[in-house]
Amino acid sequence: MESFATPNPGPCIQGTHCCEHRSRMSEGKNLIGVDIGSSSIKVCQLKESRKGYGLVRLGYTPLPPQSIVDGHVMNAQAVIEGLGRAFSEAKIRQKEIALSISGQAVIIRKISVPMMTAAELDEQIQWEAEQHIPFDIKDVHVDYEVLRRRPEAGQMDLLLVAAKRDEINDYTQIARSAKLKPMVVDIDAFTVQNLFELSRGIPPDQTFAIINVGASLASINIISRGASAFTRDIANGGNYITEQIQRQLNVSFDQAEEFKCASVSADAGAVPAQVHQVIETVSDSIAGEIQRSLDFFMATSGEPEMHRIYLTGGTSNLPALAQAIGRRSRVAVEVLQPMERISVEAKEVSQELLRARVAQFSVALGLAMRKDRERRV
Repeated sequence: MESFATPNPGPCIQGTHCCEHRSRMSEGKNLIGVDIGSSSIKVCQLKESRKGYGLVRLGYTPLPPQSIVDGHVMNAQAVIEGLGRAFSEAKIRQKEIALSISGQAVIIRKISVPMMTAAELDEQIQWEAEQHIPFDIKDVHVDYEVLRRRPEAGQMDLLLVAAKRDEINDYTQIARSAKLKPMVVDIDAFTVQNLFELSRGIPPDQTFAIINVGASLASINIISRGASAFTRDIANGGNYITEQIQRQLNVSFDQAEEFKCASVSADAGAVPAQVHQVIETVSDSIAGEIQRSLDFFMATSGEPEMHRIYLTGGTSNLPALAQAIGRRSRVAVEVLQPMERISVEAKEVSQELLRARVAQFSVALGLAMRKDRERRV
């Protein structure tokens, strides 16, 4: 059985969750977190104890270009083989996994409905979703999370999540073809929120943004008054920076990627000066798109200020991006460390991989916090 989801134990799209520990109880063993990104597959296994979470397995494998485009699987065989390699190299034997999706296949809305019981809401949610989701309701999986009950107004606020069935089916079928057992399908933005909550908690009196910038997407999740209040995916990420280096220096994509990565390494001095200029220019462009989303939220939410912006994902390694976002937003920007509250518990975990790519594992780590038995309470 798979499920679909919202933030920490919250909705589960076909067995997923999203938002609050209080409304979904997690039981059983932790699932393997599997993040199938546009440029690579990241997998990890966590072990939970009274001391907290420990990392016991970690795997990474790159994907050929164009294997995944705009969240759509274009080369299923490459992804299946990549999953096999990642699990084999990480020495992960467990087959039960949690996946995530993002992009245009996912619609997230904050809505208000009349106060009702959980049973009534389960019956009513499909009708409510039809009023707010711009897809045919037959084509989507729907899940929800109760954010806030307001009995004085006779209302309750929900986070409504819908994901296209075709997209979920593509990812789960690929996982099964790789001899894995998908149990949960979550949303990228919410898995990162769960990881953030583990590290920092969710301040109930602050408005802040968690922005996960990967290879092809930047996922924005704004938390306000203790709950997710706004999400949006921007179709730009680290690959856009690489493509601009490739075009302006007339080099291959692989060479441009090497230049980009080397720009923040000990060999930064050997990188052509033009590379640094391109990174700064394109980072400012991405920051501008992010700022338009932040401006929209602030203008429509009535919130007085944004307290802080947290940045994660592989592209967060570029200091120019954090600087550009901070400059445009005039808000303090902090780069999150995904392993802040997670210890390394096994010698099988590659320290070299962890050092080189830890920022890329935020989604996989958030997914690995999910468990194989969840129920609403």
